[in-house]
Amino acid sequence: MTNVWTRFRERPWSGPVLALVAGLAAALAHPPFGLLPGLLGYAGLLHLLDDANAARPLRSAFWRGWMAGLGYFGLGTWWIAEAFMVDAANQGWMAPFAVAAMASGLALFWGLAALVYRWIRPAGAWRILTFAGAFAALEWTRGHVLTGFPWNLPGETWRAGSWPSQAAALVGAYGLTWITLAIAAAPAVSIASWREGRTGKIVLGSAAAALVALYAYGAVVQSRPLGDGPPITVRIVQADIQQDAKWDAVRFSQIVQSYVSLTAAPYKGKPADIVIWPEGALPAATNDYLAPGTWVRQAIIDSLHPGQLLLIGGYRYEGAIQAPVYYNSLIALRRTADDLEVVGVYDKHRLVPFGEYLPAETFLTLIGFKSLAHLGDGFATGPRPAPLRIAPDLLVQPLICYESLFPGLAKSDPNVRVLINVSNDAWFGVTSGPLQHLNLASYRAIESAKPILRATPTGVSAVIDARGRIVPGARLDLGKSGVIDAPIPGKGEVTPFDNFGNLAFLALLLTSAVASVRPRAGKSFSSIARLQDLG
Repeated sequence: MTNVWTRFRERPWSGPVLALVAGLAAALAHPPFGLLPGLLGYAGLLHLLDDANAARPLRSAFWRGWMAGLGYFGLGTWWIAEAFMVDAANQGWMAPFAVAAMASGLALFWGLAALVYRWIRPAGAWRILTFAGAFAALEWTRGHVLTGFPWNLPGETWRAGSWPSQAAALVGAYGLTWITLAIAAAPAVSIASWREGRTGKIVLGSAAAALVALYAYGAVVQSRPLGDGPPITVRIVQADIQQDAKWDAVRFSQIVQSYVSLTAAPYKGKPADIVIWPEGALPAATNDYLAPGTWVRQAIIDSLHPGQLLLIGGYRYEGAIQAPVYYNSLIALRRTADDLEVVGVYDKHRLVPFGEYLPAETFLTLIGFKSLAHLGDGFATGPRPAPLRIAPDLLVQPLICYESLFPGLAKSDPNVRVLINVSNDAWFGVTSGPLQHLNLASYRAIESAKPILRATPTGVSAVIDARGRIVPGARLDLGKSGVIDAPIPGKGEVTPFDNFGNLAFLALLLTSAVASVRPRAGKSFSSIARLQDLG
């Protein structure tokens, strides 16, 4: 067996293959898989970067980082293929190319992080801090380029609501990414230096202590009671409408009936103060189906009790009929004695590239990509997320679908009672995508110490408390139809992340920067010589 391993390691492709395995292992640590030993994939990657091809260390490090990213993002985002199968006749052919392009493009950030790490050439135990800093910085970059796509940050590996996840209230998801990477990568350094003296034991002991502290802090936080707010009850409606059904005009009335029937279902006690329908609940413009005199408007009126609020996700348009401007919106309606009145409108700010808008649209239209991919005109960008007052004493913060991925996207406001996350996860069917989205969105509750009301057409809908935990009995899983009736959970105290944003994360990156100027491995050499490594 030893000889087989030796021969394998002598192959020039063994490093990239092992890097791919390391990335897959790290991806398996995320929910819904939850195989936390997979975090050791980061230790494996660090070892492979230190062991990069001596003749071409920068090039070798880049490709090893890219291969690790390919495995990580390939497993983490394969579910996007499901979106292309909704209109399989026109778009199904793009599914494998989309998954490959997504994973390959996101992997570039890991390749660059690996290159930066190898460029610095840290020595000794300082390698851990440099590794954590390089990858955390590039993960932040991934969350901001082209509006960003911070899906499955390493810091969000921990199941939301678990003890380690509570550290997001201190340092945010990016800061927790740095901490997670540093702890997970430590075995690579400790094992390598174990026989050389005390360094390996100190490194491993420090990592273990940090991990214990992460769990202990979370346990203490979760032992504190949450504050009680005004008693407000909510009904979340999940009608289990598959995405392909929305293209069928014949089924429109059935979809409306599904939502209004669930909305009007009997209550065990007092009717809910708020009813929430998900993003894209009805496949038509809100301007049209909410117009006075329409049968849909009347059906909605009949399903509500006087005084009830309805929050409904849908698209709307403004401007001239010849050139309308479309928005992906959340509209707040109140049932009066015999009608509906609009009490607030929130327009989505952070749009999905290639899904809700087309980057470099003029160029891609010119070369024919837009028509080839059957892409429409997309949505206009709404203003930066701001709270929405839906009642004199009730301020809420909407986050539509994709927006729930972004730490600190909505500015902190202590007067906000609850976050409202409407999402159309029906695009991704019964895959890991909706389950991952639930976990990532729940981190916004931890960072802000505010509960989340989450509504989707097909699952997972839930009431999430201010610690990121799903309230018992307040969850509708994939493929389930029904309602969630529950009181809005209480808020927690204002968190350090709420107060200071990513300041703690910047301090951690500064720590990595300081560590990177410590003595480096091997002989020093000029920047010109390093550039030659790329050739």
